[in-house]
Order: sequence, then C-alpha cells, then structure tokens
Amino acid sequence: MTMKPTLKSCIAAAFMAAFSFAPLYAHAALFEDDEARKAILDLRNRVEALSADLTSRMENKADKTGALDLNGQLEQLRQEIAKLRGQVEVLTNELSNTQQRQKDFYVDLDNRLRKLEPQKTTIDGKESVIQPGEQSVYDAALALFKGGDYRGAASAFVDFLRRYPQSGYAASAQYWLGNTYYAQRDYRNAINAQQLVVKNYPDSPKVPDALLNIASCHIELKDKAAARKALQNVISNYPDSQAAQTAKERLATLK
Repeated sequence: MTMKPTLKSCIAAAFMAAFSFAPLYAHAALFEDDEARKAILDLRNRVEALSADLTSRMENKADKTGALDLNGQLEQLRQEIAKLRGQVEVLTNELSNTQQRQKDFYVDLDNRLRKLEPQKTTIDGKESVIQPGEQSVYDAALALFKGGDYRGAASAFVDFLRRYPQSGYAASAQYWLGNTYYAQRDYRNAINAQQLVVKNYPDSPKVPDALLNIASCHIELKDKAAARKALQNVISNYPDSQAAQTAKERLATLK
C-alpha cells in the first residue's frame, strides 16, 4: 500500500511540471529566433521525457489494481501533455510566420532603398548615372509631347533641364524641347533650342537631327541660305548618319 502515495506524488509532480511550461508561451514572442528555437526544443524534450516516464511507470507497476485506480488521473495527464504538444506546434508555426514576415519586410525595405539611390543606365550608347525620379520626369515630359500637348511638354522639358542639368538625358530633353517649339510653329525658339544641342552636347547622337530641325525652321522662315548651310553642315560633319542622307534629299529640293 505504500506505492500509492508515491505514484500520486509522481502524478502531482508531473502536473506541476506540465503546467510550468505554460509561461513559455507568454514570453515566446519576446525571444530572438535562436532563443525561440531553443525554448521549443527544450519544451518538446521535456514533454517527451514526461510522457515516457509515465508510460514506463504504468507498464512496470506491480500493483495492477492500484494502477487501474489511477488510470483516469494518468489519462488526464496524458491529455494535458497532448495539449502542450499542440501548443508547441502552434508556437513553432507562429515563429515560422514571423520569420517569413520579417524576411518579406527586409526585402521590401531593400527595394525601396534602392529606388532612393542613384542608378546606372545606358543612354544613347553611354553609361550614365541617373538620380531618383529623373527617369520618370523625363518620360512624363516625352509622353506629353507624344500625346500632342506641345505647350505642356515644353514646360516639362524646361523644368527637367533646370532640375537635372548634368543628366544623361539632357541632350535629348533639349532636342525634344526644340521639337515642341517647332510643333507650335515657334521657329525662332526652335532654332535657339536646337543650337544649344549642337553647342552644349557636341558628342550627342541627337546633333545631326537637331541640325535637320534647324534647317526645317529656316525653310519655314523662308531663309533658304541658312537652311542650305545647316544641311551642308550635316552632310560634311556627319556623313555616315541617317540624317546626312535626309539632308542630301532636302538639299536637292532647295532652289
């Protein structure tokens, strides 16, 4: 009869051990990843050890009658252990989800920071560094021109050149600015704008086309001599360009 108190004491101790695991869940959210993993592993090991110990005691107990009397209490304890195991799985899943959210957050943050940094790109065959927002401002101005809003495009290109005077897109912006004036039949401002392309960006592939545009403006202004000079400039200085072929064709039509 002396074994019953001993087994009861074991059960009581087992209950205390099982319920002592509960505070771990309240603090798990505060753990670092490594600490959380260690806590989960420790909890699992303790649960498994407790379950194995109780099973061993049941199988090895000599007093079967006493064991049957305590079977209900042991079953209840096993249910508590099963509950703890379920809580361990929940905690493990929550930790995994938290890690994934953190990973997604850092990837998104890195992408956002990259957008705020200067980026390398190739413009007209040359590698350039563009500032955040530079590309979008240029594209917006060009979209206005292609959409037929020549006045709005002119203002947008002027604003772009003011904000990004050293931009790799500056030569193109200046060239398209001249085209906005030409489209509005403001031929003198168109000439001035295209002359800046020739003067400020002599290495730009836009120069031959700028000279063609200058010639077209002089033709509209009935200044054939100036038009011929601009066309001959294209042919002499850019003989291999497509603009040179166009210049020859136009020059042939000038009387």
